[in-house]
Amino acid sequence: MSILKKKSIGGTTFDVLNYTFMILFSISIIYPFWNLILLSFSDQAEATNLGFRLWIKTWDTAAYNYIFTHNNIPMGYVNTIFRAFAGTILMLIMCYLGAYPLAKKNLPGRNIITIFFLITMFFGGGLIPSYLLIKKINLMNSRWVYIIPGIFSTYNMIIMRNFIMSIDKELEEAALIDGANYFDVAFKIVAPLLKPVLATIALWSIVGHWNSWFDCLIYIKDENKYVLQLIVRRMVVQSQGEQDFKSLEAFNRLSEIKIHSSNVKSAVILVTIGPIILIYPFLQKYFVKGIMIGSLKG
Repeated sequence: MSILKKKSIGGTTFDVLNYTFMILFSISIIYPFWNLILLSFSDQAEATNLGFRLWIKTWDTAAYNYIFTHNNIPMGYVNTIFRAFAGTILMLIMCYLGAYPLAKKNLPGRNIITIFFLITMFFGGGLIPSYLLIKKINLMNSRWVYIIPGIFSTYNMIIMRNFIMSIDKELEEAALIDGANYFDVAFKIVAPLLKPVLATIALWSIVGHWNSWFDCLIYIKDENKYVLQLIVRRMVVQSQGEQDFKSLEAFNRLSEIKIHSSNVKSAVILVTIGPIILIYPFLQKYFVKGIMIGSLKG
């Protein structure tokens, strides 16, 4: 028969304070996001009403109708999706092509090649040499400027290499004995075992590409090639009021529901972070395993 022990006063006090702190901490994280949702679906009157809000009287999608018909938001989505997924897929392929041979301890010059890659992590040319290089290879004002400069990551390659080194070598030896060549071993035996590390690196890459805007700012002049984050930056950071949205006043004249610039900003922010929030749960289960195994074995 088990005996239930009563908690001491100190233990009970700690639990109460701990739960209280966690609840308040959770509210401090959730409320700004909830307020952003309310603001994006509200009208002009609600947006200009200062104060604490948990609900709104009028729910409307006018702000979303505006952003998807103005400010190149749809094209920005297309450019960002192209950048995120094409850049991630090509980066995974390039990193794997570097990681697989470097995972072999009998590779001639393995340590020298590894040091060569590591040097690039600590030394870089800087902005001006990078700009001149991009201009020299004719990537200016091209969507490929989003992908080619970051098509290889030494850090991600090392994480992937360490993960490959943790795989039992007997699997590869058995495949070679059965008549498989090295290409089959690399892409049919080893690659399918890399789901955790591939998902982890893919998540890093997608988030990195999705949030990038500076390279678009300095390399792209055609507004039809702008990424979503640069459009958001122009609308949220640089805008100081409704007058900065050139087509907002005309939109309000034609719409029954009047919207404010803050409605548009909130809707744009939600539209921007939405895809990343939807992708993360599918990759989360691989995240911890991929980063831990990939960082331990050297």
